[in-house]
Amino acid sequence: MECAIGGKLKLLSPSIPSFLNSRRLPWDQLRNKRLTTYKFQIQAQNCFSLEVEVEKGGNLGNFNGESLVWPSPSDEIPFWNKEFPCWDVSSDIPVEVNKDAQLLHIIHVTAEMAPIAKVGGLGDVVTGLARACLLRGHTVDVMLPFYECIIKEQISDLTLITSYNSYHDGSWIPTNAYRGVVSGVAIILIQPTNHFFKGRNVYGGSYNELEAYLFFSRACLEWMQVTGTQPDIIHVHEWQTGALPLLYWDMYHSLSLKKPRIVLTIHNMEHFGECSKEQLDKCGLEGSIYASIDKAVDDRTLGHNPERLSLLKGGIVYSNAVVTVSPSYLKETLCSGWLSSALIKHRDKYIGILNGIDNTIWNPASDVFLPAKFHAQNFEGKKLCKYYVQKGLGLPTGAHVTDMTHKVPLVVCITRLVAQKGLHLIVHAIKRVEELGGQMIVLGKAPDAKVEREFEGLANSYNQGCSIRILLIYSEELSHMLYAAADMVLVPSMYEPCGLSQMIGMRYGAVPVVRKTGGLADTVFDMDDQPNHEMGNGTR
Repeated sequence: MECAIGGKLKLLSPSIPSFLNSRRLPWDQLRNKRLTTYKFQIQAQNCFSLEVEVEKGGNLGNFNGESLVWPSPSDEIPFWNKEFPCWDVSSDIPVEVNKDAQLLHIIHVTAEMAPIAKVGGLGDVVTGLARACLLRGHTVDVMLPFYECIIKEQISDLTLITSYNSYHDGSWIPTNAYRGVVSGVAIILIQPTNHFFKGRNVYGGSYNELEAYLFFSRACLEWMQVTGTQPDIIHVHEWQTGALPLLYWDMYHSLSLKKPRIVLTIHNMEHFGECSKEQLDKCGLEGSIYASIDKAVDDRTLGHNPERLSLLKGGIVYSNAVVTVSPSYLKETLCSGWLSSALIKHRDKYIGILNGIDNTIWNPASDVFLPAKFHAQNFEGKKLCKYYVQKGLGLPTGAHVTDMTHKVPLVVCITRLVAQKGLHLIVHAIKRVEELGGQMIVLGKAPDAKVEREFEGLANSYNQGCSIRILLIYSEELSHMLYAAADMVLVPSMYEPCGLSQMIGMRYGAVPVVRKTGGLADTVFDMDDQPNHEMGNGTR
């Protein structure tokens, strides 16, 4: 890590910068129709003046905490699993969003969408991008598998709209398409009648995952053909939908789908969609046709395993445009990595566009998961959120919310526990934070059993102490609370295509501490960089 966490704790914690003073994180309108509001101007650094509405009279939270029931580690139900109010973010419309001149119909085809099928940042980005395009006047649908684990109650107006057949491995599989609304976005859920997408989780079911996504990619195109739907753009995401561009241009474009053009967004090139010719045959394509370096042969296997294909590479070759999620990650992937030669060859259609966060979903002034709301002009609610989390996890606090909470820095790390995320640096940070008298909370799950055992051992060692809490769970509710409680958000990734934690942290008033790589380098600017001090919003 370019900046060791030791030596920065005492420097940063007393001087948390305003989380609105970021060129990339302007505030949306804060709207609550039941309360009186007044208007004021926020001047975002080096950006623009944005008019917002906030509640009058400081009513974003009871800052003395007198009406709150304080949680405890001994509670039968953890504080993040309690009942929360419904939160319809579709009713929160930002002020003065300009409509685009050329309006399009865009269909996203994806394996994830927050909050109904979220594993990582892909789900957040798909939902946020769909909502942003809707606000600019476009027609947007999101197509994703109807996973058995999806909680149907999170979907509004869920209705069966089409029953049709889609091809897999020599048979036509009866398939249902359902329409619903999630976070204001129209969704189309594809549900085959075979065993695909069964199980308790989005990934890791007892079926061949690659073959299931090959089926899904074709089933989406088949639905468009059956219903006569002709979007302007089909926007596919990651390797799971990498076969769709191949299916479109070599099959469905020759049938009835003439209008769409294909955009592929690569969120992480670590995941490549390894595929054999025989597996590709199962979706109706002749796999041997794609077994060449100019199409889908995996560059890593040249000369010793030529039958190995990559759906991600095939998607790059066959898409009209290829996007990755930050300018720095684009440069990194052109200079190194197994896909660099393919990306250089297709450089004219390869662009890097920085991810963003949905400032309505991630909004400390209206977030229903927080015990107190806050904003840049009234920051007291953040102290209460920190005190609340400390109480609930059994971390030491002062005698009162205004007493000691601001003096002991709280570092939060919310991440998947995988090698990419800098596991050794997270472990080092845990030790250094304890040595320096700070507090740290790690929230995340480890898909690898060896990593899970390592962090279970750390949890057993540290969780009974007075400064560290390691929670090996997934909780959307708790993540919101931790961002609100944090003084610092740690993102020590070895590589990071973009990263959302650092942006969410700034949105919730926490200082990001990151490695200078990928999108982290594009969003976090060092407070100690004197020539560019005005841009400083964290440390890297």
